[in-house]
Amino acid sequence: MSGIMGFFNSKFPPPMNPRDRPSDPLSRLRFALETMPGSRKYVFTPATRAEILSELYDAFWGPYAHLFLPLSNSSLPMHATLSQVQAELGFAGAGSEDPVVPGQQCGHIFTKGESCFRCKDCALDESCVLCGRCFRASSHKDHNVSFFIAQQSGGCCDCGDAEAWRRNIQCPYHPLLQEAEQPCNTSIGAYDTTPRAVPRSISEVEISPVPNYPFRVAFPPELRDNMGRTIAYALDFLLDTLDSSPDEPSIPSNEADLRLQPTADPMQKDQYCVIVWNDDKHSFDEVIQLICDTTNRDRQEATAMAHAIDDLGREIIDMNTNVTRLLEIAQVISKIEIGVTVRRAYDTFREQVVVVIIEWLLDLTRSRLGADTLIIREVIAAELLSPRRRESNSYGSTSNITDFSGDIANPCRIDWLFLYHTRLWKKPRISLKEVYASVLILSHPHRIAIGSHFAAVYPRIVDAYLLVDREAETSIKYFALQLFTVPSVASHIVWHHDLITRLLDIIINFFTNQITDKHILATTTAASEVAELDVDSFPFKSKRFMPVFSDLRYLCHNEPVQQLIARNPAFIRKFAKVCQLFMCVHPNKRAATSHVEYETEGWISVFNVTLSLSRGIKVYGEAFAWATPSQLINAISIVVREILAVCTLTNEKLDKEKFSEPEYHEVLFGDVEYTIVEFDVLEGWVSFHHSLHWLLAELLKHVDILSEESLIQVGVASVRDLFVRIATELAILTMVDFPLRVLAMVAQIRAGLWVRNGFPIRGQLLHYRDFMLRELCYDQDLFVLQASLIILDPNTVIVSILDRFKLLQFFRGAVIHPTYEGSQLSSMVEELLYVLITLLTEKGSASKIPLPVAVRREIIHALAAGPCSYTDLVKRVAERMVDDICFEHVLKEVANFRAPETMSDTGTYELKDELYDEVNPFFYHYARNRREEVEIVLKAWLKKKTGVADPVIVPKPIGIETGPFSVLPSLLESEALLQVMFYAIYNILVLTEAAGTTPPSAEAILDQAFYLVMLALVERSSAFSHLSAMKVFEDGRNLIDIICAMEHDEHFKPYMTRVGWILGEISNFVPEEVQAHRKVIAVVEPGPDAETLKKRAAKARQEAIMAQMKAQQASFADNFEDADDDEEDDMEETPGEIFQHGSCIVCQEDLNDSKAWGTLGLVQPSRLLRKHPDSHSSYLNELMGMPSSLDRSSQPPRTPPTPLSTTFPPVDVNLEEDVTQFPPNFDGFPTHYTRFGLHASMCGHMMHMECFQVYNSSIRQRHRAHATRNHPENILRKEYICPLCKSLGNIILPISRPLTLPASNLPFPDWIRAAGISILKSKPDTVMDSLQFRNGTGEFVFWSAQDSNYASQIRRMDNIESCKMLDSLMNVARVVSQQTRHLRERPEPEPGERGNGIYLPEELIGYTISSMEVATRGMGSLCGNVADSLTDTQARMVRSLLGCLTSLAKLELDGRPDGGKEAVKQAIIKRLLPEWSRTSLTPYSYPLLLRDPFSVLVETAAVAPEMLQHVLILCYYACLARTVIGMVYVLNKARSYSSVQAIARSHANLFGDMRMFFMSVVRHSPIFEHTATLVLETFGEARIEKMLYAFTLTFLRRAAILCRAVLPNAFSAPSSGIPEDNEYKRLLTLLNIPPLSDLPNQDTLQNVLSGWCAHYGHSHAASQLNCGVVLDYPAVYRLARLPVVLDNLFNGRDKIMRCAQCNTVPIDAAICLVCGATCCMLSHCCMDSDSSGRGECNMHTRECGGAIGLYFVVKRCSLLYLYANNGSFTQSPYLDVHGEVDISMRRGRRQYLHSPRWEEIRKTWLNHGVPTAVARKLESTVDNGGWEML
Repeated sequence: MSGIMGFFNSKFPPPMNPRDRPSDPLSRLRFALETMPGSRKYVFTPATRAEILSELYDAFWGPYAHLFLPLSNSSLPMHATLSQVQAELGFAGAGSEDPVVPGQQCGHIFTKGESCFRCKDCALDESCVLCGRCFRASSHKDHNVSFFIAQQSGGCCDCGDAEAWRRNIQCPYHPLLQEAEQPCNTSIGAYDTTPRAVPRSISEVEISPVPNYPFRVAFPPELRDNMGRTIAYALDFLLDTLDSSPDEPSIPSNEADLRLQPTADPMQKDQYCVIVWNDDKHSFDEVIQLICDTTNRDRQEATAMAHAIDDLGREIIDMNTNVTRLLEIAQVISKIEIGVTVRRAYDTFREQVVVVIIEWLLDLTRSRLGADTLIIREVIAAELLSPRRRESNSYGSTSNITDFSGDIANPCRIDWLFLYHTRLWKKPRISLKEVYASVLILSHPHRIAIGSHFAAVYPRIVDAYLLVDREAETSIKYFALQLFTVPSVASHIVWHHDLITRLLDIIINFFTNQITDKHILATTTAASEVAELDVDSFPFKSKRFMPVFSDLRYLCHNEPVQQLIARNPAFIRKFAKVCQLFMCVHPNKRAATSHVEYETEGWISVFNVTLSLSRGIKVYGEAFAWATPSQLINAISIVVREILAVCTLTNEKLDKEKFSEPEYHEVLFGDVEYTIVEFDVLEGWVSFHHSLHWLLAELLKHVDILSEESLIQVGVASVRDLFVRIATELAILTMVDFPLRVLAMVAQIRAGLWVRNGFPIRGQLLHYRDFMLRELCYDQDLFVLQASLIILDPNTVIVSILDRFKLLQFFRGAVIHPTYEGSQLSSMVEELLYVLITLLTEKGSASKIPLPVAVRREIIHALAAGPCSYTDLVKRVAERMVDDICFEHVLKEVANFRAPETMSDTGTYELKDELYDEVNPFFYHYARNRREEVEIVLKAWLKKKTGVADPVIVPKPIGIETGPFSVLPSLLESEALLQVMFYAIYNILVLTEAAGTTPPSAEAILDQAFYLVMLALVERSSAFSHLSAMKVFEDGRNLIDIICAMEHDEHFKPYMTRVGWILGEISNFVPEEVQAHRKVIAVVEPGPDAETLKKRAAKARQEAIMAQMKAQQASFADNFEDADDDEEDDMEETPGEIFQHGSCIVCQEDLNDSKAWGTLGLVQPSRLLRKHPDSHSSYLNELMGMPSSLDRSSQPPRTPPTPLSTTFPPVDVNLEEDVTQFPPNFDGFPTHYTRFGLHASMCGHMMHMECFQVYNSSIRQRHRAHATRNHPENILRKEYICPLCKSLGNIILPISRPLTLPASNLPFPDWIRAAGISILKSKPDTVMDSLQFRNGTGEFVFWSAQDSNYASQIRRMDNIESCKMLDSLMNVARVVSQQTRHLRERPEPEPGERGNGIYLPEELIGYTISSMEVATRGMGSLCGNVADSLTDTQARMVRSLLGCLTSLAKLELDGRPDGGKEAVKQAIIKRLLPEWSRTSLTPYSYPLLLRDPFSVLVETAAVAPEMLQHVLILCYYACLARTVIGMVYVLNKARSYSSVQAIARSHANLFGDMRMFFMSVVRHSPIFEHTATLVLETFGEARIEKMLYAFTLTFLRRAAILCRAVLPNAFSAPSSGIPEDNEYKRLLTLLNIPPLSDLPNQDTLQNVLSGWCAHYGHSHAASQLNCGVVLDYPAVYRLARLPVVLDNLFNGRDKIMRCAQCNTVPIDAAICLVCGATCCMLSHCCMDSDSSGRGECNMHTRECGGAIGLYFVVKRCSLLYLYANNGSFTQSPYLDVHGEVDISMRRGRRQYLHSPRWEEIRKTWLNHGVPTAVARKLESTVDNGGWEML
């Protein structure tokens, strides 16, 4: 490389004419980069970027571009990057998958938003992840798999890295090398020497090229030289630029300071820039407004800048020479704490060049030289690991160049880059991390080298992270995760760089505030040794220290490092110093008389620190599993001496004002005098934090190494002997006293003795004893105390505990306490007994049970109280256990999973029945309430198992077989403990006797005391029995005596069985003693005892009462039946009285005719109904496979697949679904095939009209009172919330009663004849003719929503309440109609004419009934039909809407006697009968077949329900003919029958001669007939018959609903209908319609049909219209198809989740569940600035769902409902493997589509429930709005 040094003589070439540019590419690059700032006037444009890239590539490959690009394309297009072009052109395999190379790591670098997977069972630790491709290729069946979305680029896939996995995951793309040996020896030999103090980093010379790579390409050495020199120059330019950049954003206070800033500008030109830096605190709007205000830019420019700041990390907002003005701008911006800098334009321009260089380097890592993908990265690595070249005559000040020779002797470029990382901003930082990651995965030596350099500068990196960095989330500090978790790297850097010691020094110096010039002192000094902690100082309040502790854990977790810690005393010595620092931090003193003055929150930061430390302690302690006995003894000695130095105040760690040297006092307990520590927890200072004790506890847990056999080998008799050699017994007692004080304080806090200390003390207690954290602190303190029982005399320890709890007097018989009041005393006794039971029985640490066994025990005890969800379960178990790989497997072994069944259900785990035998109700993690619950469950289980009425729960043996703690059971023979048992029971007896009732907590105390007695009898039956007989206490009584006294005491009845068991056990050893004290109650053998007699008497009384009640019921029933009969008689006479309408929901008065009242409802615009898409053969195929009955529940043929509906989670959880193979837009329904209309719904609640008006005025008042709230209803839209069910409403309708008309017996031909005659008899009605549409459709103008005559008519009736109700409907319909003319396809009069607007019979009532029918498709029971599914509320609503039509007709034809019904009826008949339609006398020029026959049926139901039955037949046949016309057009478009599956005819009995009917419909138009013939020949009769069946079945279903609502008696279910028949046949029977197969026998119908078809045919032939018949989509409506497994959605997301508007993959994608389109949610790119910043979801809703939107928000993993500018988020249809919702995928578990939830969402959509769902959600919360921005 020395040959190129000639190029680097000076930073600037000598002055030269720009035309004389150097010919050498590298010199050209240098010239370009050095002269560019001035020549470009400091303005950086996209063209500048393109020029820099072009110069970089030219210098990089010199004359060898053809080795990087195909010959035909040997230069890069402008603005393009090499890797991008290589991938597009497929150069040498680029853009496709890399070939398989054994031993080569995958190294796929994750981009933001990409999915990555972690298999807990396979991964070595939590940092090992797989990309989607490798995950799907490897097997992880039944493994615990997590799934994450990369929040930023930079991480990489670990597949193929042998060090990352516990086992070979067998990915076919990245097989491991065959050789068994690892690339680097990770085990450590006899490292008993101290690691090297002088760190040494690895240089590029020591790294050889990656071996065994088969795709090497031959290339000239000159090219290698070119590449190296260009990369070297680019890196040096980058570093030279960053030399003068600031570490953190700050503003100079004046112009002089500004000019003194470090700069690389040789001209020192006064052109400056103001740069704003990104942060997470400020919103876009805030920054946009600020830029507009300070720089006078317009909003569009400011918005672009704000986006640039967010995307890139910073942006120039202003540049000029007016320094004063720029400083003013900066000052204003900095006031709201946004990072801002003012820099010379020259330096800023160079920094922008640096961004392009980094982008170029990143691009090179993704590029290839021929087929060789490694060589370029190897060159980059070599240059990164080479020293930087800096010129001797460099311009500017050299003071700005950081000197860190103290840290590392010969820094390489990568060291500088690590240090300067803070000087960069978001985008270049992330890009650089990607560059490092790509080098890291090259080979094992590369990883070691980078790790070595990172470790060398690690202290400086931590300095920057903790003290300087604004953007912590992109800090290079997090790169530690990719290095410290690799065993070989960790062992290398710990050994060669002594990193653990340096890390611990950082922790000590940071928390003791040894910080100067933004640097933490590198090594501990005398000052930091004696420095005091200030918990209110910056270090404690900073949250950033946590990752530093995490780094310590990552390092220490590696096996080789653990071996090093165990074998090298320097490590434990240093760590003990760190723990010593936090000993007794933040102590508490009881506020005895008055409440603390103010409650600080300092304790929160202290707990954050000590819990982070204690996690480190856990890992550090576990390392000693590798230690020899002598190494462990040495470590224990070091820790104990450190503890004693603190506890005895030998060193200066404790505050002497709060802590004093230990004092001792003599106490008498029983017959013995004990010397113990004197301390009063109520008076002294006590801290929760004893980190050294926690460390000691961890060391003592290695009971296998501390067994007597092991210790004897090193000359120590026992653990007791080991401790006695270190310190005196009193010193050890003093050491143990500190955790004991905490336990006493905890008991006192729980007993309510510290209430005046306020919330902080409760908060500390909750954290200390929290289920997830307790094993880090509380359990450790308990274990230290447990260990003291085997180290010291146990009686002394027990007496110390009694003394610390201030209960010595109580256990000597004093039941009155000087300090504790009644309940406090009982509570303290209870807490004390709990501690004693735990110390004696807890074997988790004492016997070192393996983790899976410990996990099993925890889960069993967590589930013992009853089933619970996974989330609740993990809250009851320590976090270390939950995180362990065995947790999920053990859970499956011990519990049964019950999958969720309904929408609101979650999955639960239930303990397997046989495992209740392992439950211990006195398990030490149980609180009292939980213990009592478990006891009840256990007793019930035992009772069921044994049949015993009151079973005794006998304690299990302690079960510590070996190790130093095996002597614990012998403590049960202790006299001190016996005295505790005696007085616990005796004092309760005394207090009960004195008060006549049991004292508070007596039950808990006796439970615990009896448990101890029973445990003693289980473990030491003989010795304990004799001891309890011999040892005499109060009044000469012994334990047996007082237990006998309780046996027959009424107060202690619940204990009888336990007392019996105890006395029975004792009498096995000392029968005389038991008999002497036991009372024997005389029992007369033959007769029953008093108890039984009492029970019998009670039973007799109960039976007598029951008999009396029965008699009363019988007499009441007789009277009631009589009354019933009377009512029935009345009913027959006066049918009008049968209706009970209920009461008004506002005033609660009955609803009757005295006041007007109505039912509440909602009319909403809808686009639910679908038209059959005429250009998609897949929809025709769907018809072929449609079930013949839609009123039977069927398994949906599409989403979700069948396995999911039966089991959850799916049986095959590795279900492979390639979403890229889904139909486009997730198989959503095309938006342009929907039909607009109005949908009405009712909640069923009723109100007086007066009450309704009062209620509405109260709503307006609420809106005025809470002006800023986003209310659930909109007053302008006349909306309100039903006060009872909170449904949204906007109308109130009068109720119509159902007609009781029976079925008509008049045959159809007779009716037609009679109808014709009545028309002939009637006079011509010119008024009626004028009230029908001029275009000849036969529709009535007064039933149109915008009819101009309505307003004047309603004004006349203003005083009538029912007209006000009608008006509520018409107002809503009119407003919607005015806004939606463009959505309606029906021919309607021009605006201004009468009859303009929505036609209510068709587009309100017809639409509503159609929607009701659609919602019931595919649902139903085994018997019954679609009409049976009609609810009372729905039937009432249909009648009310028809009543409104009747009222409108009545208003228009007011003068006529029958309200104009007869005239409308005549007009409908004329419209239907072809002989009237085609005469010149009538205005029906529009063919009937172009009208929807169902709307004619609705009109009939409104004015002439008596002829509904006959009109129905006509409408059905019109529907048949009309469907044939529609099918001809649909099939003619489809043409190709090959894509439509073949089927056989199956409905000949319904349709008869299909061909004949088909052709007879079309025969009147030659062209049409020709088309129909082609269609018939192409598709065949069977397919056409099936389609006709499907299309006309919907009409029958809708007609059945209408008829049942209007005439329930005439259309009740027929007796002859056979349930096995298909739905079509059953409906024809119900509706009394002759089937098409019977048409040859129906002359009248043939004539009518012929007339209709001729009318259509002639008009078609005359005008060649488009067919005009649009068929409704007849299948079951489905939402868009989502994958069964959520993470499959991210597989190929760039192909399937692409926003059509901006053509990008959205950061926050929302998938429309109606049509399947992907939208950008909350993204500025697709916001509509024309409509006040509406978001894309709202914009899309307009085009798709109309007023409602239904979206699956992918990233949040939740549903979004939108309705008219409002919205709400609701629960996702996906559940994780435990049956729980995972909002925003925080837990990261794989998620599966849950059928019931998905079906519930579909129902909400079909039933038009979205507006109400949104309103209910908004009503229950105080919402601030802003939904239109989504």
